[in-house]
Amino acid sequence: MIARAASGAEPDVRRDATVAAIEQVMPSVVNIATKTVVPVSDPNQQRFREFLHQRPFDEYYSLGSGVVIDEAGYLLTNDHVVRRADVIAVRFGTGTNDYEATLVASDPDTDVALLKLKARPGEIFKAIKLAPEDDLLLGETVLALGNPLGLGGSVSRGILSSKSRTSPQEGEPLTWKNWLQTDAPINQGNSGGPLVNLRGELIGINVRNVAAAQSIGFAIPVKQLLVALADFFRTEFVKSYWFGARVKSGTNPLVLADVQPDSPADRAGLKPGDAILQVNGRRPKSFIDFASLLAPNATSEIALTIERGADTKNIAVQLVPEKAVFNAELIRNKLGLSLTALSRQEVIARYKISVPTGAFVISSVQEAGPAAAAGLKPDILVTAIDGQWAEELGLNPTTVAKLLYWKKPGDPVRLGIAYWQRAGLFRQQVVELKAR
Repeated sequence: MIARAASGAEPDVRRDATVAAIEQVMPSVVNIATKTVVPVSDPNQQRFREFLHQRPFDEYYSLGSGVVIDEAGYLLTNDHVVRRADVIAVRFGTGTNDYEATLVASDPDTDVALLKLKARPGEIFKAIKLAPEDDLLLGETVLALGNPLGLGGSVSRGILSSKSRTSPQEGEPLTWKNWLQTDAPINQGNSGGPLVNLRGELIGINVRNVAAAQSIGFAIPVKQLLVALADFFRTEFVKSYWFGARVKSGTNPLVLADVQPDSPADRAGLKPGDAILQVNGRRPKSFIDFASLLAPNATSEIALTIERGADTKNIAVQLVPEKAVFNAELIRNKLGLSLTALSRQEVIARYKISVPTGAFVISSVQEAGPAAAAGLKPDILVTAIDGQWAEELGLNPTTVAKLLYWKKPGDPVRLGIAYWQRAGLFRQQVVELKAR
């Protein structure tokens, strides 16, 4: 105020909270263009194209938006924007800075996807700030931003018409019942862009408008985004090493959400609720940064400074190679069987059946174990475990062991199996074992 009075300059009445929020957020907003290549499956169409010397595949293109959430180049968008994409191109509205991006993780049920920009070494990006998960005011002014069609930016303003109406059940896809509602128009191509408050904080990711209604738009709330990000960045495992504690996303300082029993974190004395102040002398900026600080030091002792209540403690943690714990022995101890991974080609060659994916084959069964009690025998194929296809588990016994680690004695484990019957038929069914 003193400088303004000295210079005689009057405040610019146009520079209100809306303008300030847009200026703060827009450098983090991107346009996302994808290309998907789909081979022609119809043999007649293939021959016709060969005759005309045309390509034996079709290319599909889509456009959407996204927002950078970490200065290292991680960004959020909708799963439906990048689903099945072979090439993902990202463009910022501030200049001609174009990047290729890779898909880090996605969840069709929440319609959230996480991308990583292929940036130059040491390049830093402007990241949006995430709002606290429950800091929403019904009727507050909100801004829907995007970068549709690569035009350089789009902004619409409205109010928060409705908060998330219900809490989603486990495994249930998110719908309008769980989304934020706003009358800020979600323009075509703005899917995946940020919905922000007047502090310039991310409160949601734009999903879509309702075509049959005027001024009804939906966004995935930041609370669900944080849940998805916590699944994408599971700090229990870092660089194939076991840490054994998960950090709660969206807190500052970072707080441990849970600690796995008998893990390196547990043996070092870490407890749920501990606030992480430093990792080897550096303060983690986010839960993404926390994982990146652990990774380079995975092979040596890691010094953590934590806050527990009113006390500050220094704790040393020694990570353990995950394969030393999560291996075939853990699977045998839990289920009483041994598994061997088979690729799709190996399944076809061995069983003379056409299958879309690979599988595990039971190579041995312990007497009096859970597998034997369920009637399982060697040479039976295991196609899924607790609803996850074998190929989704990477055909990797370590991944299976991680899935089984949390099972307590008596907990159910559902296996999708396939085997030859005497009549020469290949039968598939689901069997339930009791973990031990």
